[in-house]
Amino acid sequence: MQKASIVSIGNEILTGRTIDTNAAYLSGKLLSIGIPVVSSYTIGDDIDLIVRALKLASDDADIVLATGGLGPTDDDLTRQAFAKFLGAELQMENELLQKVQNFFIKRNLKMPEKNKIQAYIPVGAEALSNNLGTAPGIKAKVKTKLLIAMPGVPSEMTQMFEESVMPVLKSRISDQAIVQIRLNCFGAGESYIVENLGNLMQRGRNPQINCTVHCGVVTLTILAEADTHSHAQQMAQKDEKLIREKLGKLIFSKGDKSLAEVVGRKLTERKKTLTVAESCTAGLLAKLVTDVPGSSNYFTAGWITYSNQAKISELKVGAELIGEYGAVSQQVAEAMAQGARKKARADFAIAVTGIAGPSGGTKQKPVGLVYICVDSAQAAHTQRIILPGNRNAIRTRAAQTALNILRLFLKKD
Repeated sequence: MQKASIVSIGNEILTGRTIDTNAAYLSGKLLSIGIPVVSSYTIGDDIDLIVRALKLASDDADIVLATGGLGPTDDDLTRQAFAKFLGAELQMENELLQKVQNFFIKRNLKMPEKNKIQAYIPVGAEALSNNLGTAPGIKAKVKTKLLIAMPGVPSEMTQMFEESVMPVLKSRISDQAIVQIRLNCFGAGESYIVENLGNLMQRGRNPQINCTVHCGVVTLTILAEADTHSHAQQMAQKDEKLIREKLGKLIFSKGDKSLAEVVGRKLTERKKTLTVAESCTAGLLAKLVTDVPGSSNYFTAGWITYSNQAKISELKVGAELIGEYGAVSQQVAEAMAQGARKKARADFAIAVTGIAGPSGGTKQKPVGLVYICVDSAQAAHTQRIILPGNRNAIRTRAAQTALNILRLFLKKD
């Protein structure tokens, strides 16, 4: 199976001034056509370091894609490094020089002398057209290995990859395919999920199952490799069925659908409406809900009742209730949800009240304590949770948990 390695070149990436979006883009595109990325290197603008990275990458993989360092300035050294790696001289190509000159002529500009370097490529290599800028790409072969250098400017790299590189790569992989299926889970930790999957997570297995976590969402990625797309798809679907049998309701979506999208779809299908009343999440829950296009069909209104007085005046929460149980309590969460649902005349209401920190916690009510209530005319469900992390993490997890509670509530409805 043909595999790829990515080399990102540039001091600006190493200093953090520039985020390397090119590597993420290329990894996704390669996987979509059936080429797995097995390694990635990030190095600065130094010829010897680039040569070393190219050697490591070519040892790892059959295809090496490098980005960056093809500009005209003194710190753009990728073409020189390619020449050194290939053991070839740099040679000026008149046709390339004319293209670079035409770029400036069309803009009524004089071409700086330094731009001439962009007309040089290693002897034996092939230039790749750049229709957006002055830096041509480089394509070279070393025995069975394919090495390609592209500009670091994302728009230029993207167009060059789509037009000149993708067709070449597809011609190399006629007998291999990869199918990817992503399953998103919420309501249990990564270790619990991995333990329940057992041997399915074993390394070296095909399909391979990877696990990532973000804001409490555990995403399982099934990667099946085979000689044809249909065969790989059958393998991936078989594992998907096994995972669904093991994890059940923990799985909330397939692909890229968020919890908010899943909840929105369920509300739309049932022709139900939703309102929210938030304290510690301070509008984050409403934002997640309304980030979904079409949410105006089911989201009616929301309240950020941060103070006790706001809870009392806006949602008709009893002052005596707050006095007896505290603002962070099951009783107040339920009263907030009921008050919001009645005031908005909605079918469902979610209320969130808690202590996001970093201060304000006690032994009885620590930082991270959150009460979430989902209320309807038929029933109410309140959950007490203690969330780890900093203020932002607690708020985010609380909002996600609230959506998940409603998702499960709707599943029963």
